[in-house]
Amino acid sequence: MFFQIVEILGTFAFAISGVLVALEKRMDVFGVLIVAFVTSVGGGTLRDVLIGFTPVTWMVNMIYVYAILGATIFAIIFRKRLDFLRTSLFLFDTIGIGLYTVVGIEKGLAIGLHPIICISLGTITACFGGVIRDILCNEIPVIFRKEVYATACILGGLTYFLLRKFPIDYNFVFVIAGSVVIAVRLIAVKFKISLPSLYKHEMKN
Repeated sequence: MFFQIVEILGTFAFAISGVLVALEKRMDVFGVLIVAFVTSVGGGTLRDVLIGFTPVTWMVNMIYVYAILGATIFAIIFRKRLDFLRTSLFLFDTIGIGLYTVVGIEKGLAIGLHPIICISLGTITACFGGVIRDILCNEIPVIFRKEVYATACILGGLTYFLLRKFPIDYNFVFVIAGSVVIAVRLIAVKFKISLPSLYKHEMKN
């Protein structure tokens, strides 16, 4: 039950981030809904296909579809209160990757995959909905820019497996690992920490 609640919260957060991007691009209602949908379930769909879990999660459990529809309606109704779209997008996107990273890791563990593969699945779950969103909105995906994005997911995944070695309730491990992802991304943006750019290095040479 706890696991499903976290996944639904992640779905809701990612749907809102998708709506905010679509609104910024001045899409119509259908476009907004499509972008919200692919942002929410894109990464999870890819994960489920990779591990052979079909039909994929959102197709067999309508609660995820309802969460996306609810988040879309919520974001559209309160869009004027979300004046600072970039800030709101960043916050909901960050919450989404934190929650989805640990969801993806748990899915990998459930079928007995190696920890490294589980962390990869968590990163795919967290990042690739945003990749599809950005491509549809004609943006360079965040994961391919300098921003700390996938790196935060990987650090959260490493934290997850480190904490599992201690006698800590798995629900707390879940929450702490997700919080690490969120904290790393927030700190990186706050203090302008980013990965080195190969392009700049080449220019200097």
